[in-house]
Amino acid sequence: MALNMIKLCVGCDTIEELQEWHKEADRPWIMQTRMTPKRIDELLDGGSLYRVFKGVILCRQVILSIDTVGEGQAARCEVTLDRNVIRVEPQPRRAFQGWRYLTAEDAPRDLAVGDLGDMPPELARQLRELGAW
Repeated sequence: MALNMIKLCVGCDTIEELQEWHKEADRPWIMQTRMTPKRIDELLDGGSLYRVFKGVILCRQVILSIDTVGEGQAARCEVTLDRNVIRVEPQPRRAFQGWRYLTAEDAPRDLAVGDLGDMPPELARQLRELGAW
């Protein structure tokens, strides 16, 4: 079973804003982080990066590659992501620093097209908290 990563999306509040950041980019989406994961093989075996916006997981992108660049104190990890952003069932998540592993069992399910994928995140969060979704 694939292992996933989860990371806070800092600097944008919506999936649309995230997509706008990369709209004109003529290169792959690369998420940079300080620490290189130790379980790279599991992440590259179909894993995704799940993104948290304002305390709620809303989407994921498939991880294509993970590379360490630089050496010593200047070393960084670059996670190359598929450009396709897949919306998932909103799932609350507390704030944390850096990234964390997310098992397939704990990951939210993908939303089907037309499956309330355009619902405002705040409304989706409230419905989830009420147990209506």
